[in-house]
Amino acid sequence: MRVISKARLQQFWETPGREDAAGPLRAWYTHVNSRTVSWQSWRDVKSAFATASLVGNCAVFNIGGNKYRLVTRILYRSQKVFVLKVMTHGEYDDGRWREECGCYSPPPGTAPRAKRAGFPRPNRPRGQ
Repeated sequence: MRVISKARLQQFWETPGREDAAGPLRAWYTHVNSRTVSWQSWRDVKSAFATASLVGNCAVFNIGGNKYRLVTRILYRSQKVFVLKVMTHGEYDDGRWREECGCYSPPPGTAPRAKRAGFPRPNRPRGQ
């Protein structure tokens, strides 16, 4: 996988009072950014990180013994993991990050799908 971007992780651990996040975030980055890691589905992520959660289209990782949360968007096809936000558990609990991260929005570059009632629409000319 390719993690984009380590700078966002570093910015978090360099924030005063959050220096203890450096070790766990570096460990997560080193593991995930490895050429040997090739996630094809959520099942692969869950087998590597049992405490990870799906929130909409975002994968949320527990970092530092559940003290911090790391919100990502995983694009399996292109083998990329986008770091969207790193926060404390308290910031995670307040829920504002869901809107900021766009976890319930489609991935960038995709058109939203039309909602269907469950059956494909027949191809008929209009008016029939």
